[in-house]
Amino acid sequence: MENQDYFDWTGELFSVARIFDKPEALKGTRVLELCTRVFGPVTADLLADFGAEVIKIELPGVGDLMRYVAPRGFFWKNISPAFTHMNHNKYHVGIDIRRTEGADLLRRLVAKSDILVENFRPGTMDRWGVGYRQLKEINPGLIYQANSGFGQWSVFKERPSYDATSQAMSGFSATTGFPGRTPLKIGIWIGDYTGALFAALGILAALYYRKKTGKGQLIDVSQGESLIRVLDWTWLYQTLTGKERGPYGNRDMSISPSGIFRCKDGFVSVAALDEGQFQKLCQAMGKAELLEDDRFKTLAARLEEDHNEALHGIISKWALSRTKGEIEDLADRYGFPAHGVNSAKDHYSDEHLRQRGAVWEFEDPVYGKLVEYGPGPKLSESPGRHRWYTRPVGFHNDHVCRNLLNISEREMEQLKEKQVIGAWMNRIGAKPPDDWNGEDGVFF
Repeated sequence: MENQDYFDWTGELFSVARIFDKPEALKGTRVLELCTRVFGPVTADLLADFGAEVIKIELPGVGDLMRYVAPRGFFWKNISPAFTHMNHNKYHVGIDIRRTEGADLLRRLVAKSDILVENFRPGTMDRWGVGYRQLKEINPGLIYQANSGFGQWSVFKERPSYDATSQAMSGFSATTGFPGRTPLKIGIWIGDYTGALFAALGILAALYYRKKTGKGQLIDVSQGESLIRVLDWTWLYQTLTGKERGPYGNRDMSISPSGIFRCKDGFVSVAALDEGQFQKLCQAMGKAELLEDDRFKTLAARLEEDHNEALHGIISKWALSRTKGEIEDLADRYGFPAHGVNSAKDHYSDEHLRQRGAVWEFEDPVYGKLVEYGPGPKLSESPGRHRWYTRPVGFHNDHVCRNLLNISEREMEQLKEKQVIGAWMNRIGAKPPDDWNGEDGVFF
């Protein structure tokens, strides 16, 4: 083993082909998800990636409102791509928990569960009689994850939030864009995803605490505060210098050279932090004379604004004469960081990403062949995986209600008649593909 090449060893250890032969880290952990839109569903999705049994409870008929948020109005096989990527490996149940019988079903599920994730406006679940204060009496070990824009208390507790408002509140917007121009919103829902990562981290910490003490707890994660937490040195810099950190375009305030440059066939990111990397970049560009220029001899000199701009201009002119592939090849040959700005199409065909499972191709019994982004962390002994795709509203009603709650067929029919339990309505976003045969993907 010690004589084996390290990269051969790690390639075998993390092989995507072996993932389904290994156990799941969170198998046996049951999560109830009462969420809509993005922040909450992504939190539960991250847990589902690693084997947690996530039961997504939606309003019968329409389901999660995110089912109808579609990029430029695009739906595929009656579902929105904006919904699918945050709802893998989940059991979809349609229960109206606002009704007395629905709330009772939720309490019965809580008694058999480990975690509950919700992202309603603060106090909503408590007002319905199924908040943490009420549910902990049923299950003292319950870990209750409350996601919101601004937290469960404070002067902003009633204020609604979307990703764009969290970016503005956190200060992200103030640091993004180009000097003298309107602040930019980052293109993805980074507030939702960053908040979800912190929420998942909090849940894992709470699971460990419960293992030691037997006690559950309430976890409060704010979307905006999560973005503040990743603002690196922004506040410290302002405290010590009295200067605000403003937008700086595609350059880095701490590294020079660093930026995104136009090339023959697109754009490429190039950076060089230490003197060795800068020397290699200059050699690759055929500009060894830059190493003798006092403006560029040290990182401190290169970071002076006039010097930084001059160096950026030199690299910009050089990059225009090369393709992305040529610059990447030079970076590999000489040893400085560079990579072309990738599109989704680039990801789809990227051998590196597919080999590592970062781009994950699989066959789903309801939707057919799919390609998705795979789980993030690579665990050698208990790796994450995509077991199945998203499902229509209430797709797993029978599975959960009969197997987990032991509800009889007669009681199920009564609950359906009262609209306490229900499946999808005939609406794009909620229903199965038009060519679904009514059987594939169903299990009891």
